[in-house]
Amino acid sequence: MPDLSAEDALEVASTYSVADSDYDYGTRPFRQVHHTISAVALVGGGSRPKPGEITLANKGVLFLDELPEFDRSVLEVLRQPLEAKQITISRANSQMTFPANFQLVAAMMNPCPCGYDGDTSGRCRCRPEQIKRYQDKLSGPLLDRIDLHITVPALPIADLQNAQAGETSEQVRVRVIAAHKHQMQRQQKVNNELSPSEIDKYIQLGEGEQQLLQLAQQRLNLSARGYHRVLRVARTIADLADSIDITSAHVSEALSYRSK
Repeated sequence: MPDLSAEDALEVASTYSVADSDYDYGTRPFRQVHHTISAVALVGGGSRPKPGEITLANKGVLFLDELPEFDRSVLEVLRQPLEAKQITISRANSQMTFPANFQLVAAMMNPCPCGYDGDTSGRCRCRPEQIKRYQDKLSGPLLDRIDLHITVPALPIADLQNAQAGETSEQVRVRVIAAHKHQMQRQQKVNNELSPSEIDKYIQLGEGEQQLLQLAQQRLNLSARGYHRVLRVARTIADLADSIDITSAHVSEALSYRSK
C-alpha cells in the first residue's frame, strides 16, 4: 500500500491515542482478530466509548482469518462501516463517531466443514445441507460489500515442484503507488471512496463496455451497490495497467471477482 500522507498519519496516531494503544507512527495499521471476538470489541464501545478493531484498522487493513468461524451477528456489524467508512457508538449520555476507512481482507480456508468441497479428489463427505448451513454464515449483503472474491484451489504436486517465481511485493508496490498517484491527480481521492455521482463523473465507459456491463448485470443480478463496486474495481484495474480508458478486458476482470 502507498505510504500514509502526513494528515492520515496524524489521524491514525490520534485514534490510537484515544484507544490507549501503541502505534508505530507513519505506518499503515494491520489488525488481525480472532474469530471469538465480540461485536463490541470489533466496533468499539464501553461506558466511555473507545475505538474497536475496525477503527484501529483505519487507513490500513483488517484481516479476518477463517471467516465462517466468526459469529454471524459479529460479521453483520461490518456492513455499515464498510459502506459509510465510519462507525457511530451511541450511549445514554453520549454519542461518538469514529473513523473506519479500512481495507477488509478475509480468508475462508475451508469451503465446507470437512474442507474438501469442490476438490477433484472427491474426498468431501459433507451433505448439501451441511455445506449450505456452513456457507450461509456469510450473508449476501456482506459479500456484496467485498469487491474481490478469489478462489485458490489446491495445487497438484507437479505444479508445486515446478513453481515459477512471480512478482515480488516490491514490484507490485511500484504499480500500486503509480495507480494511487493517477487517482489522486484525477479526483483527489482513491477509487474506493468515489460516491455514485462522482462515479458518473470520473468513470466513463465506451459503448461496448456499457453493453458488456448491462449484460453482466442481468445475468449476475447485480445490486446497485454491486454495479458501482464493479465500476470502481474496473477503474482501479485500468489504473494499475496505466490505462487512461477502461476497456472491456478491465470490466470483464472486475466482473470475474464478484461472488458466484
